[in-house]
Amino acid sequence: MDILLKKTEIKDLETLYHFQNDEIAKQMAAFTPKDTADKKAYLERWSNLITKESCFMQTIWQDDQILGSVVSYKMEGEPQVSYWIDRPHWGKKIATKALMIFLGLYPERPIFGRVAYNNYGSKKVLENCGFQKIGVDQFFANARGKEIEEWIYRLDS
Repeated sequence: MDILLKKTEIKDLETLYHFQNDEIAKQMAAFTPKDTADKKAYLERWSNLITKESCFMQTIWQDDQILGSVVSYKMEGEPQVSYWIDRPHWGKKIATKALMIFLGLYPERPIFGRVAYNNYGSKKVLENCGFQKIGVDQFFANARGKEIEEWIYRLDS
């Protein structure tokens, strides 16, 4: 089955909020908001962000079902990419397909991706889409309650 990316709408955020509260997914992502259970804060934050030019967010659809999202935002003036797939759909190449489509819609380069050192699935997604590992840093991971290694990837074309 094919997937489709559509501009994220406020009505999509309710579903996306529930995806980010999956405990296993939070541990794998590592870098989450401090309180992922604060639904009001999540909805307010993303409702505001999706209206800004500096945030380009797409919802991943298959048939009439939301599977996740892909977003680009600026961090220290540089575009970053992030994606979140509902856990029952992991391992089906949905993130890779969605990111490839997204990169065709979002032409700004270079673009960066960051992943927790042990998030092997996410590393594979970035690498399959042509990103190259360019560095390592240490950051506090709210979902894990400690500082962990984060791998930094870059796509130039």
